[in-house]
Amino acid sequence: MEYITEKQLFLLLCLGLSLAGGCVKQKSSGELPQKQGIILGFSQIGAESAWRTCHTRSVKEAAAQAGVQLLFSNAEQKQENQIRAIRSFIAYQVDVIAFVPIVSGGWDNVLMEARDAGIPVLVTDRKIDSDEGLYAGFIGTDSIAEGRNAGLFLLEKFKEPLERGGPIRIVELSGTVGSSAATGRAEGFREVLAPYPQFQIVHSASGDFLRSKGYELMQSILASYSNIDVIFSHNDGMTLGVLDAVKEASLKPGTDMAIVTVDAEQAVINALIRGEVNCVIECNPKQGPGIIRLAQTLARGESISRLIHVDETVFYEWDDLSALPPRGY
Repeated sequence: MEYITEKQLFLLLCLGLSLAGGCVKQKSSGELPQKQGIILGFSQIGAESAWRTCHTRSVKEAAAQAGVQLLFSNAEQKQENQIRAIRSFIAYQVDVIAFVPIVSGGWDNVLMEARDAGIPVLVTDRKIDSDEGLYAGFIGTDSIAEGRNAGLFLLEKFKEPLERGGPIRIVELSGTVGSSAATGRAEGFREVLAPYPQFQIVHSASGDFLRSKGYELMQSILASYSNIDVIFSHNDGMTLGVLDAVKEASLKPGTDMAIVTVDAEQAVINALIRGEVNCVIECNPKQGPGIIRLAQTLARGESISRLIHVDETVFYEWDDLSALPPRGY
């Protein structure tokens, strides 16, 4: 299966426009158009982590297996690139558009353009703040549940300190500001811990889901705070940066401070097995088969469920992970 990049798509559009004023072969009255599968325009936010790379691979592999032609665009972490890609998909008259929104807001205009063109839009991985009439549905992870699971682990982990009255000091490394993943994980986490004032979030800052920023933030935080009981990181990329900074400070991650993270990349599962991480909440990147099935349904003119969450689990420090299959990312 060949994938058409945004640059290739632009060239195809230019070629189509140049031919529009010339001679076009007319079909005979009995000739039916021949179509090989559907065309799906897919805008990904980037390739910032092993998780994101796996998510992209899952979509491409599922498209190839289903015979779906995929027009793929990497937005390189910029919303304006995504909007431009979606408009190019509209111009190309794809059957369905799917995209991972880097942030929640700012999509209404381009979604109206897709609606007016009669092209259904599937939102994937992260949610958006738009009128539900502008898109067909959502498939992805439940970020609020992920945050809740992080909080529930801390209730179990710190049962005795809670009984003694605390305080239990928490540092939070949040994801990209304005993304549904960051907002949801923060919301679910606080919801669970709210009845327990012993838990105190002493510092919260965005690391944009990037390992480099996780490392830089953790260096600064360690220089400012001497007593940290918990680090809650919104993704494994930032967590890997945190581990580097903590070790450089001659501290023992997982022992001197509990570390809770979201994604379940292989590198962090390995850190969990070594005792350097205490809890890993899975954020399942293998959404490709579901995305492609929904795209095929929409291409047939059928409706889909408004909200579909993929299956996810939680890995704890007390689990036996010796038989856990490789994560693949």
